[in-house]
Amino acid sequence: MAGYDGERYWALEAFRKSLQSSRYHLLRDDNSVTTWGGEEYPPPLDRDQLRYLRKLEACILDGRQIAATYNVVLIIILAVLALINLYGRIRNRIKWRLIEDCHATLVAARESRKVDDEITASSASSSTLEVSLASEDIPKAADIDVERQPLLRRSQTHHGIEGQYVDVLNLLRSWLAYQPPPIPLLNRSLPSNGTTMFVLAFYGLNLFYQLYALPLEGRYLVAFADRAGCVFIVNLPILYLLAAKNQPLKALTGYFYEAVNIFHRRVGELMCLVAAVHFAGMVAWVGWFAPDFLQPDQSWYSFFTRPLVIYGVVTFAAYDLLYVTSLGTFRQRWYEAFLASHVALQIIALVFLWLHSFTARPYVCAALVIFLVDRLVYRLGLRSATISADLRVLEDGETVLLSADWDIPRRRSSWACFGLARKNIRHGWHPADHVFITIPELGRGHALQTHPFTIASAAPDTNAASPDAPAHAWLNLLIRVHSGFTADLLRHARLNGRASVRLDGPYGSRGALDMLRGSHTAVLVAGGSGIAVVFPLVWDLARRSAATTRRKVMLYWVIHSRAQLSWIPEERLDELRRRGVHVTIPEPTAEAGRPDVPAYVAGLASAAGGTAGIVVSGPDGLNRSVRNVYAQAIRRGADARLRVEKFGW
Repeated sequence: MAGYDGERYWALEAFRKSLQSSRYHLLRDDNSVTTWGGEEYPPPLDRDQLRYLRKLEACILDGRQIAATYNVVLIIILAVLALINLYGRIRNRIKWRLIEDCHATLVAARESRKVDDEITASSASSSTLEVSLASEDIPKAADIDVERQPLLRRSQTHHGIEGQYVDVLNLLRSWLAYQPPPIPLLNRSLPSNGTTMFVLAFYGLNLFYQLYALPLEGRYLVAFADRAGCVFIVNLPILYLLAAKNQPLKALTGYFYEAVNIFHRRVGELMCLVAAVHFAGMVAWVGWFAPDFLQPDQSWYSFFTRPLVIYGVVTFAAYDLLYVTSLGTFRQRWYEAFLASHVALQIIALVFLWLHSFTARPYVCAALVIFLVDRLVYRLGLRSATISADLRVLEDGETVLLSADWDIPRRRSSWACFGLARKNIRHGWHPADHVFITIPELGRGHALQTHPFTIASAAPDTNAASPDAPAHAWLNLLIRVHSGFTADLLRHARLNGRASVRLDGPYGSRGALDMLRGSHTAVLVAGGSGIAVVFPLVWDLARRSAATTRRKVMLYWVIHSRAQLSWIPEERLDELRRRGVHVTIPEPTAEAGRPDVPAYVAGLASAAGGTAGIVVSGPDGLNRSVRNVYAQAIRRGADARLRVEKFGW
């Protein structure tokens, strides 16, 4: 019996030491393995046990080396996405220039046509032949009435192999853009097919890393569980990067954190799954699948009370609680609890993961750096500003208008080279940006809470500012009342007309605006409070399109009640109309039911014409209907692009 205990001790010691050593030790011959246990305890005499032990160690160490390449693959994928985004930005800028240059050419052509007509009239009696030639009206580019041009241009007719290729490409783009209906019973919205395929490809990549060069046998279950732990830790930095408000993904891909939030949630779900696999696999191997000579002589109580296991269980529980509190139903009902738990549980999880795994420590450091830089350096430092704002309850009694104005300060030259002077809200914002607000006056519980709201007012024109006449910023936030923070704000607004507000931001992406600027026709559809996203975009286009008559801008705003018209002053809508914007506001849905928005968009898409950019912001049902009409249009060969600006967290 003593010999068996010594054999088991040697095996466990050899197993532990091999996992702490380099891969070089596994390349030595079988006889060298006998030196790992020392002279006090002899090695097992069974050569099959030695080969099993060596293969098990190789599977674990190889898995850790394989997992180390995971983030390299992600960087390569990110580089490809960055190139695609760069191509799109260049294309939008070129189209924007062409639209402006084309308008200048049309104006010059019209002036030239007037001069030609005068010359023709003065020389009409010179000869009958000249009169005959002058009477022939040859169409020119300047004669084209762009207002009669259809919205979406069908692709040119192709024949043969080229035509088949174009049809297949349009069919593929249409299928990727299509968004399936919600899952029955669960009523859970699904993303577009393109987003789903990207997520599935991401899952497939992780499945490859989980299974590559790994024997699927019960006695190697510990290697399978260890690989799951490796997949967990290599995804840790990307989880925190996708959640950060200040991140390089905006500049590289053109999508800000609110657009990639779905990938943040999918990464979190994957990590919870592989953490469960890691935990269950380790327990199952110790209890049932480990060979006798590797079985530790201990009870389940002694196993679960080991510090290493305790650290792992606490880490697993913390991240699972993070996932549960991040679910949409929890966020909507207890948003304040979601905010507080998210910070506390992240700190607990990172600390105990550091203690649990030495291999995870570089990844824990990377995640912690991302978290601290985002939260402390940017959100509480460079991005933070405190203003005094007016509060007014609008006509519907369920919306608070938070407004403030100030002169935009001049940028300090000493900070200009670092780009830090224009970080906070006092230095302006871009259309469709949003901010996080904190109002300590509402109570002690609100002092550390931040809540996101889209800036519903036009972005200040900082380019037109001068030292004598600095640009002026007018900030408006439309805050719909639900419960918690917004309910407390409504009560405060009814009693007090002002409040001190800490603003974190602005945040956002210029992808939608750049796409619209590069389009001959801009169609913007807003549902309810989605007008807070759409109006600044329309205003910017109207301001810039005043001298660019080739671009058509159309605004379609669906409201629930007439009281919601107070969200945007009537004089602002009249100004849009004077600048050439086609503003359509159907009867309120509370009186006439839901308008047929898909038919409206489909009617525009059925015509042929220049490039069209479509932006929609509203409830999930409205976004999905517009997206699917767009999918049908590009299937028919329409030259169109879509941007869905979803609001909600």
